[in-house]
Amino acid sequence: MYKNSIFTKNYLNSAFKTKQKKEDNFVHLVFLYIKICFSLLAIISLIKLGHSSKVRVTRLREIQDSFSYEKYRFNNLTNRFDDLFSSEGEQRFMKDQDQIISRDIIRVIWR
Repeated sequence: MYKNSIFTKNYLNSAFKTKQKKEDNFVHLVFLYIKICFSLLAIISLIKLGHSSKVRVTRLREIQDSFSYEKYRFNNLTNRFDDLFSSEGEQRFMKDQDQIISRDIIRVIWR
């Protein structure tokens, strides 16, 4: 009886160890899959974030260029308007208007 119980204990112990190893391997495999999924999710999120940041920077650059152009036009027109009220500004204004009117148009200048 003593030998039989030792054999039974050893058999059960080895069966328990193999079962425990299988469970540990399964748990490790599940955690590995979870780590891979989270890593892929993080990589995809970073790629999307980078793309949206690039689009946003491009749009902001376009807005900045447009603002700079409009500011330049505003300053140019402001200077021309200020020149209108300077000495002989009216004559310079009329000369500018003559250049703006195309040649095919009949010009009528009231004096």
